[in-house]
Amino acid sequence: MTTPDSDAPDNFGEQFLDDYFAECDEHIAAVRRHLLALDQQVGEGRIDIALLDELFRSFHTIKGISGMVGFREEEQLAHRIEDTLRAVRQGDLSLTMESIDGLIESVALLDRRLAARRSKSPLPVDPNPVPEVAAVIGEAPLLTFSVEFTPTQALAERGININSLRARMQEIGEILRSTPKVKGQGEISFQFQVRTHVDLCALPEWNAEGLQTVADAHVPVEIHRQVPKVGTSNVVRVDLARLDELIRTVGEMVTSRARMEDQVKQARKILPSAEWRAMFESTQAMARQLRDLREGVMRVRMVQVGEIFDRMQFVVRDMARESGKRVIVEVVGQETEIDKFLIERLMDPLLHLVRNAVSHGLERPDERRAAGKPPEGRLTLRATTTGENVSIEIADDGRGIDVDRVAERARATGLLAAGVVLDDARLLELICYPGFSTRAEADRESGRGVGMDVVKSTVEALTGSLSFSTERDKGSRFCIELPLTLAMADALIVAVRGQTYAVPQSTVREVFEVDDSSVRALEHNEIIAHRGGALPLFRLSEFFKLPAPRQSRDGRFHVFVTGTGPNALGIAVDRIVGHQEIVVRMIGDSLVQVPGIAGATDLGDEKVVLILDVPALRRSALQERLISPGN
Repeated sequence: MTTPDSDAPDNFGEQFLDDYFAECDEHIAAVRRHLLALDQQVGEGRIDIALLDELFRSFHTIKGISGMVGFREEEQLAHRIEDTLRAVRQGDLSLTMESIDGLIESVALLDRRLAARRSKSPLPVDPNPVPEVAAVIGEAPLLTFSVEFTPTQALAERGININSLRARMQEIGEILRSTPKVKGQGEISFQFQVRTHVDLCALPEWNAEGLQTVADAHVPVEIHRQVPKVGTSNVVRVDLARLDELIRTVGEMVTSRARMEDQVKQARKILPSAEWRAMFESTQAMARQLRDLREGVMRVRMVQVGEIFDRMQFVVRDMARESGKRVIVEVVGQETEIDKFLIERLMDPLLHLVRNAVSHGLERPDERRAAGKPPEGRLTLRATTTGENVSIEIADDGRGIDVDRVAERARATGLLAAGVVLDDARLLELICYPGFSTRAEADRESGRGVGMDVVKSTVEALTGSLSFSTERDKGSRFCIELPLTLAMADALIVAVRGQTYAVPQSTVREVFEVDDSSVRALEHNEIIAHRGGALPLFRLSEFFKLPAPRQSRDGRFHVFVTGTGPNALGIAVDRIVGHQEIVVRMIGDSLVQVPGIAGATDLGDEKVVLILDVPALRRSALQERLISPGN
């Protein structure tokens, strides 16, 4: 294990490293896209030279800026990749699937090294170092020469001048540096450093043309360093911590606005109607402007889902080759934007779903042909935005889930009652049940159930939901729905036994009023009739053990519904107070964390209001068997 250069931050400054990492991230993201396109072209027997040029420019820039900040390992790695690409562009090296694999592994190593630099961890050792391009293409090694040329009238008459020599050097190699030098009696010479596969000292005609050539034993790294050109740009990089601070400020303004609205309502009792109307209109205008400000700040935090989709395609590519499967990846809506915070936490759940789709969903070519399908399986990654939510879909056209096998296993483990038919919602609850699998022993080729509980819990921790559908021999589809951001949210304000709670609106399907007389008892639980079926009832007052009589004063209470179909749950509250935009304050101290509470907010009256963790309430209902696969 090697360690990061100890002098890099001191010499360059931490503030410049942030820009360095951001620029490297942009280039590596572009490199991944270009390599995927190039991989497909190599398989089709064609190569777009424009893609090679883009790749070359990206690695050339990474090499240059890595040298500027003193990261020698990254500079040298990018330099070796750049040499390989140059050899391909010049026709000295044929691009094959194997060489594409090597480039992809090199990019992965570069990415890991950058991550280690960020976290100030030891740098990973390269298990398969990128060879020098000379070793790959079977040529002589790259050599560096110092060449000095002194122009004379005699040489000029023979057509030998600085321009002609420069052109000849560029044909056989790369000019690293060119420097004029004033000699005695006003004589001028030109000194070049040239890197080439050709041994210039062995060319007698060069000395006859007024050239003095010496082979360099070593070329300092600084000579190869390229300084990025400075130009105008429409993009400004902002540290995420600064955006978080700005969002906190906007959140405080939202709270102050709510407090002001409450004061305006109180002022109506004492102010003349005209004066109060003017004040009210001003607060409404301020509310609209503040919402625009909030939306503008949140858009700055947004990044495209394509950032995570590109990584998934590399995973699919490697898994398909290992398993002998042929997979076409269809990407839709990669320009859809979502909060950077959510993107980072979605990586593992999406990776698991994609791996399952390739490993267990899609069949091998011979199996697909036997089933009347094309030999190439299709995996679709789709992202769409609806209002304040984003949907991410992972679908395959494979074999689908064997529902009978899942049901058999569930009955054997006591998770499913005899005679209960599994629909998609109940099937999802089963395959996401902790520890559930269709095999007695878990291994790499186990069924979809392994790890799905982690996927579901991660999505729900982000106040999202996971849905699922499958059809035998047609394929499966998972859909993750999430709010665009977690920093602020629209919420329902509910009252329960004198306590006030905020409910994220993204978790609520509908709200309605219920009469106490319509509640029915069923096996120590309560249900109400709803939309032609029975809706399990979960009383918030009992969950939090709030002291008060169950019977409401007027015999009526409100219910908000979370979940869909047989997986729906009605959560009972005394009444719905209203709707309000809230600032989410997470509770980080484990000593004060309470099941069913996701955070806290201030509605403007300087009193803390707890935010309900609806997914946690659903999990509690599942444990009580209010909702379950066997319900």
